[in-house]
Amino acid sequence: MKALLVDDDINLTKVLSYQLKQSGYSVSVAHSGKEGLKLFKEQIFPLVISDIQMPDINGIQLLEEIRKIDRDAIFILITAFGSIDQAVRACELGADDYLTKPFSREQLIFTIEKAVKIHRLENENLLLKQELGQHFNFDNLIVQSPAMEKVVQVASRLAQSDSNVLILGESGTGKNLIAKAIHYNSRRKDKPLITVNCPSIPDQLLESELFGHVKGSYTGAISDRRGKFELADGGTIFLDEIGDLKPELQAKLLRVIQEKEFERIGENKPIKVDVRIISATNRDLKKLVEENRFREDLYYRLSVVPIVIPPLRERTEEIPALIDMMLKKLAPDRKIRITPRALSRLQTYHWPGNVRELENIIEQMVVLSGKDVLDEEDLPESLRQSASADAERWDSGEILPLRQLEKQAIERALQMADGNQSQAARLLEIPRHVLIYKMKKFDLLK
Repeated sequence: MKALLVDDDINLTKVLSYQLKQSGYSVSVAHSGKEGLKLFKEQIFPLVISDIQMPDINGIQLLEEIRKIDRDAIFILITAFGSIDQAVRACELGADDYLTKPFSREQLIFTIEKAVKIHRLENENLLLKQELGQHFNFDNLIVQSPAMEKVVQVASRLAQSDSNVLILGESGTGKNLIAKAIHYNSRRKDKPLITVNCPSIPDQLLESELFGHVKGSYTGAISDRRGKFELADGGTIFLDEIGDLKPELQAKLLRVIQEKEFERIGENKPIKVDVRIISATNRDLKKLVEENRFREDLYYRLSVVPIVIPPLRERTEEIPALIDMMLKKLAPDRKIRITPRALSRLQTYHWPGNVRELENIIEQMVVLSGKDVLDEEDLPESLRQSASADAERWDSGEILPLRQLEKQAIERALQMADGNQSQAARLLEIPRHVLIYKMKKFDLLK
């Protein structure tokens, strides 16, 4: 790596130049700030090491001029003990680090390598954010139905604003994808996007997860911890399945929205935050409001502009494009295709699990068949039977007894939830105790 060493102390530059060369650096030396700036303009250096105190222009002035030319150059200042305050100020202005005289060769190389590593990580982080932004660009979303065109149109407009967003839709419809697209196309795209899946965190821990706690505030709080809202400062927090929030947490969330501040558990000091809230749920929040299970004032604060994502069964024209995208993702080195017969089966299925279920089935077909042409026989047996039955009932106009439909819905929800009763209850939008009662009724308890 090329390094520019700037210091009016000739003896010191000889020593530092030798140490840097011994460590594999190519070194150019300037004995004044003006000379250093001239050299930098003639040939860009990825690394600059400069003293603060120099007779013509000092190290901070040199830093300011170099930053006008190249914001990526690593800049390390050398300071005497008495000018540490200046060095700290220089770091605030864009210097990467500073060294206090006297220092050893090991300290010099360690400081440089640390700055280089941090610089590399920052660049990788920036590239990753750019890739995320491109990946979640609205133009890259699969939109081949009028319903989804409207969703993307509204979401792209919301990305340009700072309003809170409520995304409504069944499980597996892609609420998380729309939330990410809004964030990565907004002015907050370079700041954090923090996701909280509310039902996955026990009620007694969710408050700490959201707002943090101080050491000793409750049993198990062995150290201070920052909450998700604090971590999301300047960016976006995505609260998934917000309909499951308890009343006391609803009140705290309302305060964050209204006053833009909160306290950690066990602390009375308010913490100010600037956070955009995107929330999502598969539940009917209006109904929950009517039943006094969700705060009306919080509902209106969250749903400034609601987005309703239609279920997959209402946009089956998108299934071919979704499958094509999934196949490329699962097997980028293979040209896997699906036959018209298999596709027809998939398009007549009712998709209770929506896009997530489609993705699971396509992956299952790819893994288990090992073929490059997926046919009807590669579909899971349960789907073939269900799709056939659905089609036959539709064609014949058959009406099933309500009891049978209810039992089938419960069986399907339990299958999708891998037997997890709480998750199955959420899919069915009923309380868990009601699900257990109905499972007993239909002899489904093992």
